[in-house]
Amino acid sequence: MTAMQLLMKKRNEAINRILGKGYLATKRVYVGNATCEIAAGSDEVMEVFRNAIQRGLTNVYLSSKGCAGRCNLEPTIEVIEEGKIPVKYGRITKEMAHEIVERHLKKGEVIEEWVIEG
Repeated sequence: MTAMQLLMKKRNEAINRILGKGYLATKRVYVGNATCEIAAGSDEVMEVFRNAIQRGLTNVYLSSKGCAGRCNLEPTIEVIEEGKIPVKYGRITKEMAHEIVERHLKKGEVIEEWVIEG
């Protein structure tokens, strides 16, 4: 393998990693993952989003976030879409997370009754 072929191979591997992790996605979902959020069920909520991506939900970057100081609203989810105002949801269960996938991420519908301010 020539030096140029090796360089192109490494470049392609890096691009595939970037795309595979969703770093260039236009939708981002952040699930609260501080200790108190985990105690409130955020691991189960995170798993819903992770499974949706594994089953084919595209153009979504999933990550966790630290403490938001809103213990009474946990678990919290933040959905950020390119060109739109970020949406924060509170007191999210895994059933609600499924709805967020179907309604918000797939259809663009903000579920107003679950939105929290700030």
